[in-house]
Amino acid sequence: MPTNNELAAKMLRDASMFFRQVGEQNPPVADQMNQNAAVYEQVAQLVESDPTGEVPTQEPTEGEQQQGG
Repeated sequence: MPTNNELAAKMLRDASMFFRQVGEQNPPVADQMNQNAAVYEQVAQLVESDPTGEVPTQEPTEGEQQQGG
């Protein structure tokens, strides 16, 4: 029986594959879908390697502050 973090990593990788497939079928959004897929893969790796770890926060850039982000 898989652990919670193993299941979460598998679900994230499955979602990553979904994003890649959407990008393959829709070239106008392919770049964004591939970026999404890469992030999901990275998070899956984090969940597996350090399930209780914390993600460091990032300070907003100047442009994000001006946009209200």
